[in-house]
Amino acid sequence: MSWITNFLTSSIGRKLIMSLTGLFLIQFLLVHLIGNLQLILNDGGEKFNLYAQFMTTNPIIKTTSYLLYSGIILHIVQGLLIWKQNSGSRNTRYAVSKNPNVGFSSKNMGWLGTIILVFLILHLWQFWFQMHWGVLAGPPVDYNEGTGPVKNLYATVSAAFKNPLYVIAYVIGMIVVGLHLKHGFQSAFQTLGLNHKKYTPLINGLGLIYSILVPLGFAIIPIYFYLFR
Repeated sequence: MSWITNFLTSSIGRKLIMSLTGLFLIQFLLVHLIGNLQLILNDGGEKFNLYAQFMTTNPIIKTTSYLLYSGIILHIVQGLLIWKQNSGSRNTRYAVSKNPNVGFSSKNMGWLGTIILVFLILHLWQFWFQMHWGVLAGPPVDYNEGTGPVKNLYATVSAAFKNPLYVIAYVIGMIVVGLHLKHGFQSAFQTLGLNHKKYTPLINGLGLIYSILVPLGFAIIPIYFYLFR
């Protein structure tokens, strides 16, 4: 089994783990966005609160969430290790920072990832932690769905997005996520060997569209709440 350990701790192994966990998190972001877009429905938060209740009580979803947490931790750890490795090789002629053809996102993936990590911690504290163990901004609500009162996460989201500083921080966070995704999307496929003159332009195009539309979808929500709710 030592060869597996050696491979996973090698430069190639770390990049492979980064790619696989990155693609997993890319899929999660899309699903998460679809769920969050229920916030802008004009129903007083009913569908979003029921969605949040389902996501935090369904045993299958709860089990899957542990896979998500593991993916996030693995992605962060491997990203930091790769960043450290790249930082140590900057004085060589192969250093990324000295390649004029490398874009901004590629050069600064470590810093972008660090900013996203800080944003993620604040985001989880503001919503995920409060949903599970904290105090929400509104009392439980009963929508007569046969399950009894559900937690009013919608009220906490609405209160947070009335704060212009939080809205600005959230939008900046989504811009950084977009930059991170722009490079990460195509880099993941390249690491997995899916690099061909026929398909690479398509993958890069899809990555660009994804890195714009998904963060934009997330950013629209706090802006909408601040301006119209």
